[in-house]
Amino acid sequence: MNNKICVVTGANSGLGFETAKALAAQGARVILLSRSADKGQEALDKIFAATQNDQLELMTVDLASQASIRETGQKILDKYPVIDTLVNNAGTWISKHSLTEDGVETMFAVNHLAYVLMTHVLYPALRQAPDGRIVCVASDSHFQFKINYEDLNLNEKYHGLRAYAQSKGANVMFVSELHKRKLEENISAYAIQPGLVKTDIGVKRTNWLHALAWKIRRSGGVSPAEGAQCQIFCASAAEAKGQSGLYWDKCKPKPSAKYTYVEDERARLWEMCMEMCGIEDFFG
Repeated sequence: MNNKICVVTGANSGLGFETAKALAAQGARVILLSRSADKGQEALDKIFAATQNDQLELMTVDLASQASIRETGQKILDKYPVIDTLVNNAGTWISKHSLTEDGVETMFAVNHLAYVLMTHVLYPALRQAPDGRIVCVASDSHFQFKINYEDLNLNEKYHGLRAYAQSKGANVMFVSELHKRKLEENISAYAIQPGLVKTDIGVKRTNWLHALAWKIRRSGGVSPAEGAQCQIFCASAAEAKGQSGLYWDKCKPKPSAKYTYVEDERARLWEMCMEMCGIEDFFG
């Protein structure tokens, strides 16, 4: 990974921090994306102290805002005409139904549409890399619920578990459909399952009952460093090169939920997401 350009969203904590640190340890130039400048800088300082890699850069972005994603993505493009790896890692879990400034249910916006839009914006630079990789952090939670095409915002039947599972299923379907539609053989897309990880995702924007349930559940999980191994592998390992469009767990491909293989549904979701993001030509 020496001198390769890697972009990691949500790099200030948890899985994103461990991924950025591992890539930096391998010699990559890592662009850390964080919503908070202070937390992002703290993470950058820790990674530098651990790796002595001085090729680290921090940029702030609000992944709930499509305008912010486009602005930050363009800044990256202006500076880096070639990007080797994009790790769409950032995610959220919210108990209460809410909409972003773009009118999208917040978990679907942050956990999925941000992946779609950031990939679209950076695609011109990714396609210039000899081995361009797009890693999307999904979850086995996607086995629990299908996509609600009639009500993606879940205005009628919102539940945090349903919204999270829907966003993660969309991640898997996006990777499969991206692989099907892309023209470049040098681009590989991966959806990965980190497993149950001891992070704070279930306590930040949740009610007391959900926060308590998450604290109990995560006690049986693995550390962020261990949970990040699959996304680090897909982002950097020679063995993963070219194995595009698959769903990964423990550094090996595995079957995803049956509904994610339905081509008509994948195409339908793709077109809906293009419209929601205002994208006329994803690869243009």
